[in-house]
Amino acid sequence: MSDSLKAQLQDAMKNAMRAKDKNRLGVIRLMLAAIKQIEVDERIELDDTRVLTVLDKMVKQRRESITQFEAANRNELADVEKAEIVVIQDFLPEQLSEAEISKMVEEAFAETGASTMKDMGKVMGFIKPKAQGRADMNVVSKLIKSKLG
Repeated sequence: MSDSLKAQLQDAMKNAMRAKDKNRLGVIRLMLAAIKQIEVDERIELDDTRVLTVLDKMVKQRRESITQFEAANRNELADVEKAEIVVIQDFLPEQLSEAEISKMVEEAFAETGASTMKDMGKVMGFIKPKAQGRADMNVVSKLIKSKLG
């Protein structure tokens, strides 16, 4: 990947403007605004790893919103959130399959020697850098909990 993730987002924003794709443009602007907010607050330039963390958090927030909107029978709002997730995921690495997540969890257990719920943090700490932006960490967490008892 030659361009930074932030540069890719800025290019995508220009392309969305040219294509007059208001929905995509709005989501890309939200992503860039979230990144810029952290850069201004912390007075740093975010690297790709940190940008992935921001985008991953945005997807997680939207998934939570979808759950709440669907519970309240507000499907039109849930559909908007789902569309936003699709755009955000365009900039995230390819999602891991269930088999790949299971294999990663097995490796984490072997590496950390985890056996009780007290070891949950160790296992998550081992997996998180590898799965960030590529897997729903709630799914990973549930899988680890089921293996720990």
